[in-house]
Amino acid sequence: MGANNVTEDQQRPTGPDDDNVVWHPHAVARADREARNGHKGVVLWFTGLSGSGKSTVAGALEQALHALGVSTYLLDGDNVRHGLCRDLGFSDDDRRENIRRVGEVAKLMVDAGLVVLTAFISPHRAERQMVRELLDSDRFIEVFVDTPLAICEARDPKGLYKKARAGELRNFTGIDSVYEAPQQPDIHLDGQQLVTNLIAQLLDVLRGRAIIKP
Repeated sequence: MGANNVTEDQQRPTGPDDDNVVWHPHAVARADREARNGHKGVVLWFTGLSGSGKSTVAGALEQALHALGVSTYLLDGDNVRHGLCRDLGFSDDDRRENIRRVGEVAKLMVDAGLVVLTAFISPHRAERQMVRELLDSDRFIEVFVDTPLAICEARDPKGLYKKARAGELRNFTGIDSVYEAPQQPDIHLDGQQLVTNLIAQLLDVLRGRAIIKP
């Protein structure tokens, strides 16, 4: 058999229940990375309608945290679909798989001691709960950027609502696909407030939870 050939068994997908797949603990643990970084690793999961401002707020928060010396990474919905999730569409099943993959990546980044910010519509409560359950209870913070549909549609930064209304875009959240707003988000932001006010609110929460230094 050539060096580049693999058997059919080697080609089959693996998973956590496969006896050949084991989790390898490393000599450098999360606590070690957090000690060096000077802060805890955590996921801030921004959710909201398209145009709600979640990407803008997440990006501004990352800038503020970076200025404070916090090690961060922002996972953006569009960026992820350029690579990790480029094979997925926007059906319910594909949306769920998109969020599952992002959740797993975010979990690894938390293990690296990073403050991870994600900006995804993530329209279904079950999907967001799925990610929450991947992490320790104090490592996942759901941030609901609450902006009325009419305001989001008026903003329409990418022209997506216009296309959805014209029937050119199917399965668009808020138009012909449901958005299940968080019932008890960890942080509830008014998406019509100034971004500077929202960042101050978020930093207060992170300090209050001892994720970053006072």
